[in-house]
Amino acid sequence: MPSAAASSPPVSLARRIGLFDATMIVMGGIVGSGIFMNPYVVAQQVHTPFLILGAWVFGGFVALAGGFIYAELAFLRPDLNGQYAYLREAYHPAVGFSYGWALLWVIQTGGMAAVAVTCAHYAGEVTSIPLSDSALAIVILLFLTFVNCLGVRLGSALQSVLMILKIGAIFALVFAGFYFGHGVHLHLTPLIDRPPSFSLLESVGASLIPVLFAYGGWQCASFMTSELRDPRRDLPRAMVLGVLGVIALYLAVNLVCLVMLGPEGLAHTSTPASAVMERALGERGAFWLAAAIAVSTLGFLSHGMLTAPRVYYSMAKDGLFFSSVGWISPRSQAPVVAIALQGILASIIALSGKYEQILNYVVSIDFIFFGLTATTLFVFRRRNPAEQSYKVPGHPFTTLFFIVSCWLVVIATFIHDPRNSFIGLGFMILGIPAFFFWQRRRIV
Repeated sequence: MPSAAASSPPVSLARRIGLFDATMIVMGGIVGSGIFMNPYVVAQQVHTPFLILGAWVFGGFVALAGGFIYAELAFLRPDLNGQYAYLREAYHPAVGFSYGWALLWVIQTGGMAAVAVTCAHYAGEVTSIPLSDSALAIVILLFLTFVNCLGVRLGSALQSVLMILKIGAIFALVFAGFYFGHGVHLHLTPLIDRPPSFSLLESVGASLIPVLFAYGGWQCASFMTSELRDPRRDLPRAMVLGVLGVIALYLAVNLVCLVMLGPEGLAHTSTPASAVMERALGERGAFWLAAAIAVSTLGFLSHGMLTAPRVYYSMAKDGLFFSSVGWISPRSQAPVVAIALQGILASIIALSGKYEQILNYVVSIDFIFFGLTATTLFVFRRRNPAEQSYKVPGHPFTTLFFIVSCWLVVIATFIHDPRNSFIGLGFMILGIPAFFFWQRRRIV
């Protein structure tokens, strides 16, 4: 007679995410606290409304091209869980492992630690909780870890609520600026601030770096493929709808900043959203902006805790990580060990105070894998040449446009900050011997 454990079916991830929650996950992966501050960085490089808004439109096109690519990848391979699996299946398990390794030790964990401390700082200003920023950051991370361990439905519901609050905060900023503020007359001419030259091209290129950084994050929704009710239908739609929604939000924020502050004022204000709210609402504006940033950063952390652990879970199921990380709770049907691992590592980094250094070299590695993942579309199309009902518009030109844009960002970051970029590259390369260690361990 087989035992009860042997006769019971294996526990799997629960398919409980629909189109709305998937769209909120796409948007939640993009919109963080950066949009409240980054507009001034762009205005420091290019100095006319046409070029400033044009940089954000161009960044939106890059993100939309990426969304189309990941949407087709999801349609072609709905059985795969995002970037890790695309790279593993298209090239070699070592390539996918290197991405998961970098995500755990650099990209996701370091970013979450930095954002958690930012979230704690602004939450402390709003609530006057008597805790240090690091201590409150750990409380926030552990709370989100607990919530996501209770199941994907609760985790995605929390993420959706926080994304709606983020959208509301951005709408409030735009409404307050236009309705209560006293702005400047915005001139759309001249289109450029100097004659066409290499210097102008260099400035435009520099302005695009923070823009493309701000648009990153939509790809994380693909980590949840195994938990979408209908991934072939819903993930492509969520990718496109989510990116289009963020483009609209970002353009609205930049437009209100330009109207309220003017191009020159925007370039000389390191906290443009705060300046807009103070002009519109006085001292109350600073309080409400702090609340908006706290909500926005909390939403980013909730998104990271929901999505990234699915990569570590997939690595463990492939025998390339601790087997316990692939354990699913029979009660919540969530990869609770992978979620706890993410929360604990982010908490340690937040407590150590090394998060700022780690955040400096997150970006170059992230964009290496963006471009590399996009190249897998050529591989999967060649393997499956049959006609598909969903295809990337303008392929191969739009796909190549996205790949080149990503790798130009990588080149720019290595030129701008070579030390930290090479540190990040070193972490990524360490994934290769780690892969062979786990592969050997699996064979033995």
